[in-house]
Amino acid sequence: MYWKMGLAVILLLVLVVPAVLYFGSLDWARSHTAHVNALPVLTPADEEGEFRIAVGDFEFRARVAGMQNDGDGVILLHGFPESSIMWTPLIQAFADAGYRAVAIDQRGYSPGARPAGVENYEATELVADVIAVADAVGFDDFHLVGHDWGSAVGWGTVFQHAERVRSWTGMAIPHIGAFVKGVVSDPDQQERSSYFSILQKPMLAEFLLTYGGQTRLRKLLAQLPEERRNEYLGILAEPGALTAALNWYRAMDTELAAADDSLATVVQTPTLFIWGNQDGVVARSSVESQRPYMTGPFREMELDAGHSLLLEEPKQVISAIVSHIDTYAKMITDAQAY
Repeated sequence: MYWKMGLAVILLLVLVVPAVLYFGSLDWARSHTAHVNALPVLTPADEEGEFRIAVGDFEFRARVAGMQNDGDGVILLHGFPESSIMWTPLIQAFADAGYRAVAIDQRGYSPGARPAGVENYEATELVADVIAVADAVGFDDFHLVGHDWGSAVGWGTVFQHAERVRSWTGMAIPHIGAFVKGVVSDPDQQERSSYFSILQKPMLAEFLLTYGGQTRLRKLLAQLPEERRNEYLGILAEPGALTAALNWYRAMDTELAAADDSLATVVQTPTLFIWGNQDGVVARSSVESQRPYMTGPFREMELDAGHSLLLEEPKQVISAIVSHIDTYAKMITDAQAY
């Protein structure tokens, strides 16, 4: 009798304690959503700041700068587990250079664009968001910048909508066809991408990153500036937000992707690729294997840095990207004059 009661208590503790550690770490007040809902909707008269951008049934939270400038439009795409705050120094540099810059919190990260279901985070949906945002802010064509997952989405946008992209800057993740092939068949890249399998496991990944006051996530973000770290933690503490962010990984089938001929698309769009030779996520072999795909103007910039390129080497990164965009904005403008 007593042993049954003891077993029941043990089982109860095994179930209850983890549940308390997990659910007690979530922001049930949805503080970030309240902040975003209080933001104004972006209008043609706005210049800079934080806004909501209405796109069909969705609203994307965005940081913008220089929107009254006469220069080209620039769209910036963050990665995991980031948000538009990572681009703050770069969008200001764009505004100072005469461009109109829009950095969005992508699907799943924006409370107003967080549909349920893994299928809603497939690459085609993420690319469609980029074009929809461009249309919403009046960018017939634009320069595109992406980091990490934002780089993967950027490559897809260049593949599918080259006519809309004046220039492309990818950071950390190389040509997605080359990268995916590396994930499938290159031992070095496979080892660096092994964490994918953990993030793809439903419930387990959410628990590991959230329980105990987001302990593991806090360790992952420990080196970031406080304002940036707090924003990421605040977004991902909301019920459903981390699942939405992880659905980007869960919608990815690397075996199928490696066999997808569309990912072998050659790129003629003027491209700058920036990567860090200390990046634990990307193998040198993946970077090198992208070069045959680059048939247009292409520059590869290797930094003595890790994955967080803009944070680690801000001056070099900002200077290189602004210069890259300057070059092709001017070339197109000059060509249009004739």
